[in-house]
Amino acid sequence: MQTRIREASESRGFAQSRLLTHWSEVVGDATAAICRPVEVSYGKGGLGATLIVLTTGAQAPMLEMQKTQIMDRVNACYGYRAISRIRITQTAPIGFAEGQAQFGPAPKAKAPEIDPVITKRAEQLAEDVKSNDLRLALQTLAANVFTKAKTE
Repeated sequence: MQTRIREASESRGFAQSRLLTHWSEVVGDATAAICRPVEVSYGKGGLGATLIVLTTGAQAPMLEMQKTQIMDRVNACYGYRAISRIRITQTAPIGFAEGQAQFGPAPKAKAPEIDPVITKRAEQLAEDVKSNDLRLALQTLAANVFTKAKTE
């Protein structure tokens, strides 16, 4: 599945499919609620790409003021200054064709419930750690490792 997602995103110029799949994490929930990335187009030199985002007409002025912040966050996702310009494209709230889904961020995934036995085992492993923050982080890590090992 990862290969198909990567191929589809690369066909639209997205070298990082994470930009599409985790858009709300990259730019923030408030910005993700009013726009979507559509395409990345590269100039002749290869660097200094243009990110094209889709929004409604009423939200375009708000996005115009946030271009620098969006660009900084997107470039942080890439790890270098891949995007040098952002172009805003406007459309109706439901997209270009009738019957499309409403224009909004995808619902956040609900965290799976962890087996109480795994939780107890993770707590026992980290009980000697004095720092509360570190102990909680280690418990979470251990629970995730035990859960993943159980599903494989």
